Amino acid sequence: MQTLHTIAELRAAVRQHRQAGKRIALVPTMGNLHRGHLRLVETALQQADVVITSIFVNPLQFGANEDLDSYPRTLAEDQKQLAAAGCHLVFAPSVAEVYPEGQALQTLVEVPGLSDLHCGASRPGHFRGVTTVVCKLFNMVQPDIAVFGLKDYQQVAVIRKMVRDLCIPVDIIGVPTERAASGLALSSRNGYLTAEELASAAQLQQTLQRTADAVRNGNLDFPALEEAASEALEAAGFRRDYYCIVNRDTLQPARPEDDKVILAAAFLGRARLIDNLEI
Repeated sequence: MQTLHTIAELRAAVRQHRQAGKRIALVPTMGNLHRGHLRLVETALQQADVVITSIFVNPLQFGANEDLDSYPRTLAEDQKQLAAAGCHLVFAPSVAEVYPEGQALQTLVEVPGLSDLHCGASRPGHFRGVTTVVCKLFNMVQPDIAVFGLKDYQQVAVIRKMVRDLCIPVDIIGVPTERAASGLALSSRNGYLTAEELASAAQLQQTLQRTADAVRNGNLDFPALEEAASEALEAAGFRRDYYCIVNRDTLQPARPEDDKVILAAAFLGRARLIDNLEI
């Protein structure tokens, strides 16, 4: 497995694979990898000849007072896990390599509307940072497919719209959320949880399941269900961010006839946990 740090090295390696007629997959990550990330690599290996995993903690998607400085950087351990998983190439650029003129002068890519909802409302500018860096990675690698985890449901929706709107020839593959035995969605930020908080964290998924069961049983008073779920999470020690029953495609408030997904985010101690459940 190669590890490259510059765009020039990356493009040279990709060029060789292209000349050999290889199908290329990209798995964008911020590192500090867990089993969920490795599942993305496994999925990519099933659909491509060459898998490239990027590891880049993207400062453009962090807001003021967020955890940019404390976000774990674990490149050596990540490399071991990726090599064992069968990844072919790791691209781990510096901030200066990705933003050579600085972030203030960086051309930005933004998906209006969809980026302003839910996580976008809680973290203004977050998705602009995501779509900008993902668009840059797509241009650097020019993959045939890119693989993302559906735990970040809104992120996948935003990236899919960006690809459609900008006519980027990359197929976006969404992979179901990998979970701990308790049901907690795996996340790099779970490491912020204390042992006591970790024991409580699975209640987020359990609350989603109860809401979904209520909808399936005919309760269509979505605002009341959302408020009841938020109150239950607060009683369990969470601090609410949002809890919404929405249309799967538009992420706008769901109508009874829509295909639906429940999107949720809540704080538990230092950690901001997100999860979702399709109905």
